[in-house]
Amino acid sequence: MALDNTPRRAATQSDVAREVGVSRTLVSFAFRGEPGVSGETRQAIFDAAKRLGYRPNAVAADLARKHRSAVGLYLMDIRNEIYADILSGVRTALLQGRSRLILSVSRSIDGEDRDALESLIEARVGIVIAATLLDSDEKVHEVAAAVPLVSVTRPVEGVDSVYSDDALGARVATEHLLSLGHTRIAHLAGPAYDGHVVRRRAYEATMHDAGLAHRTLCAEDFTQESGQRAAGLLLDQTERPTAIFAHNDQLALGAREAAYARGLSIPEDLSLVGYDNTRTAGLHGIELTSVDLRAVELGRVAGEVALHRLSNPDAPAADRRLTPKLVVRHSTAPPALD
Repeated sequence: MALDNTPRRAATQSDVAREVGVSRTLVSFAFRGEPGVSGETRQAIFDAAKRLGYRPNAVAADLARKHRSAVGLYLMDIRNEIYADILSGVRTALLQGRSRLILSVSRSIDGEDRDALESLIEARVGIVIAATLLDSDEKVHEVAAAVPLVSVTRPVEGVDSVYSDDALGARVATEHLLSLGHTRIAHLAGPAYDGHVVRRRAYEATMHDAGLAHRTLCAEDFTQESGQRAAGLLLDQTERPTAIFAHNDQLALGAREAAYARGLSIPEDLSLVGYDNTRTAGLHGIELTSVDLRAVELGRVAGEVALHRLSNPDAPAADRRLTPKLVVRHSTAPPALD
């Protein structure tokens, strides 16, 4: 017997309406959550839709309501654990509303992937939560002019922003190393993008206030591999640093590998402080001292700000700053005596 390979026609709202014996308009109202549909009728419509395999077109529903309910989430680097945590927080917030979440991740290691952002705009989302943007402030405002935007981990004036107090976090990290007696403290920074030099400047200011010279080296990007290469340059200096404060945990883990490759012990020969407090930082055998920027809460607050913006498009720009906390583990200790 020959098989019929003719594709089946997708079920429509009209098919559901005929199945239940109601108007197509009533079916539309049921799926959009509009009033005027009894609970019994609404359930009958949902049951019929399931039998027929009907799936509502969310984009069409938004157009019918003249309201875009979808939330787009842009993540700079899914390989970095903090972005998975931010995603978790955003999803928690959106459970309180009825918004769909559409995810887009940068494909480039430096996060400068405008295609990922453009794909969200083309998907006709109502708002974009962006974590983390490396574009200039000017370009961020251009994106915000095309679609409402929530900037996460980085404040941008005039744009909804949810971020951790990086100046405080970097100062506390540096002061921790100073309190242990370190004077040769280096900072392993990332590339200098708009809005991403706060940690570096706070480290340098704290060293200056302590009457000490700063040593700042910028890695090629924010990855562990880049951190290992850059830290190697610091550790090969004649007077190598006794401590390194890194822009994030990935760079700190790279510095850890560079130290071990040179026969150095942590923290006996080199103290390390990271930033982000990822789960990897707390693993047995790594136990990296790190600044907790509260990534899950950043995501949750960003989701709440996004929902508020969808309901209140003319509200003033939100500025939500969270307080970070230093989590001290076994990667820091007083410097060894020369």
